[in-house]
Amino acid sequence: MAIDDILSGADASMDKAVDAYQMVLASVRTGRASTALVEHFQVEHYGQRMPLNQLATLGAPEAQLITIQPWDRSAVDSIMKAIQTSDLGITPQSDGAMIRLPIPPLTEDRRKDMVKQLHQKTEDARITVRGARRHAMDELKKGLRSHDLSEDDEHRAEAAIEKSTQDHIARLDELSKQKELELLEV
Repeated sequence: MAIDDILSGADASMDKAVDAYQMVLASVRTGRASTALVEHFQVEHYGQRMPLNQLATLGAPEAQLITIQPWDRSAVDSIMKAIQTSDLGITPQSDGAMIRLPIPPLTEDRRKDMVKQLHQKTEDARITVRGARRHAMDELKKGLRSHDLSEDDEHRAEAAIEKSTQDHIARLDELSKQKELELLEV
């Protein structure tokens, strides 16, 4: 395997980890209504599990309200059940055609708990980035053992992988700080 392939593969894996982390951050409740909180909920309907965003139109018309308008009225009960059994901690309200999720303001204790959860999710993302680094380093070692790479090339590639790892971890940390500030806003 060529050095460029190893480096681009590591970068791609690290980018995917950052993208996945951004999706996780979008689903963290901050006290403001965001459809990202509910769009990936799995709903059991007609014997199949599917994401909520494939069953209904989601909206956030106000800062403290999420609306869910199912395309099929028979899905209302299934959606209500999925929301109630989730860890969102919000009780849905329904008029038979539309579901409303009033987003209550977060208490100080709940905000602190969410910051702790945020730190854990950030560490999980860092571990994923480091796993991509370890995989790339292993590929370099294999190349060195099979004499496809010189030691100088390996050292240069290791330095490039290390720099990429540090850049991706810095991006994760920056995203985490932004979300933490958003959570602790009063």
